[in-house]
Amino acid sequence: MRSLLYGTSPDPDTGVVGPTGNPLLDMLAVVPMRLKELPDPGYLFPDWVVIKPRLTGICGSEAKMVFLDYASVHSPDRAGSFSDNPMKGLISFPHVMGHEVVADVVALGPEAEGLRVGDRVVLNPWLSCGPRGVEPVCRACAAGDLSQCWSFAVGPVAPAIHVGLCSDVPGGFGELMSVHDSMLFKVPDSISDEQAVLADPFAVSLHGITRNPPQPGSKVVVYGAGALGTCALAILKALFPDVEVMAVARFDAQRALAEKLGARTVAPEPRDELIATIAEWSGGVLLPADGLPMAFPGGVDVVYDTVGMAETLEVGARVLRARGTLVKLGMDGPARWEDTPVYFKEITFTGSNAFGFEDVEGERKHGIQHYLDLLESGRIDLTGMLTHTFRLDEWRAAFMTIATQGETGAIKVAIDQR
Repeated sequence: MRSLLYGTSPDPDTGVVGPTGNPLLDMLAVVPMRLKELPDPGYLFPDWVVIKPRLTGICGSEAKMVFLDYASVHSPDRAGSFSDNPMKGLISFPHVMGHEVVADVVALGPEAEGLRVGDRVVLNPWLSCGPRGVEPVCRACAAGDLSQCWSFAVGPVAPAIHVGLCSDVPGGFGELMSVHDSMLFKVPDSISDEQAVLADPFAVSLHGITRNPPQPGSKVVVYGAGALGTCALAILKALFPDVEVMAVARFDAQRALAEKLGARTVAPEPRDELIATIAEWSGGVLLPADGLPMAFPGGVDVVYDTVGMAETLEVGARVLRARGTLVKLGMDGPARWEDTPVYFKEITFTGSNAFGFEDVEGERKHGIQHYLDLLESGRIDLTGMLTHTFRLDEWRAAFMTIATQGETGAIKVAIDQR
């Protein structure tokens, strides 16, 4: 099967004549990834199945790997480096990326249950206790906290938190995949592939919001209006309609979609003006400062930061009310930031890692199932979020589109193998 393998020699046919002036494109020219013929995976174990991807979304974490887009790489004044990242022990190389997958079931292991050949499915990518055959399952898995599984480096499968980071389990940037039967959700006929492929980023944002919900009638900020930010806006509109939302959106296409979803929008730069705009909107009072101002008391109940950079976290802490909540949903490299407001205003600063089983309006289900159900009921509409699709052999053009999203208007880009 043809697969886009990461962790191999770079493809000499880059399509990039550098330097370009865009560091993301320059990294794309040397990324250790290329299309290769790999053996068909078959089912790895008797209760696994083989699926054929239809659409596979490109996650922001994958774009960062391709572009080497971590703060410490491009900014030498930042603290630390990606080599210090303890998550490295939960990735195995080489691997085929791609974990935002809608696919068809094409073969069943003899012990696989609940599926038939021809079923259209969405992937839950976590390689937790169940897929690894670990028994009894860990306490986190038993509680439905799949992203906190204790067994990501245990069992007969190579270390990895999820499909697309594992040398034993190829992801959706290939023509076939092998996954455990418990990792798949059947897609109703009423839901299109283009809707289904957004299940993963939706579940990521759902996890962060439902575990850190806004207070009734409050004001919240969604920092970033890419895939996670767009999903967060749709969730807040559907589940918390009495909450006012401001989105920090960098590009025109993002702003247009954010406003369609009911949010006010503001540009991320300059940051002092950003803070002043949010403070005025939320009722916060700005304190004078030599550098960036701080709102005290602030008027924002929760900031959902889908970017996760030092600059964005610092703004979030400065606009939050006393004892507000700063939720880090986005992933970036290690960096220093002025966090005095965190202790001064007694802010709750918390991370939010992907998804598992979530409580929504009194029902506890997997985040992906919540998404499919909310779609069917008409309460969620992410039309316009999937902006571009490319064939597998056009993978470099797909990443170029992401690297130049200010010009292309890209929000979510996917590989189309239909």
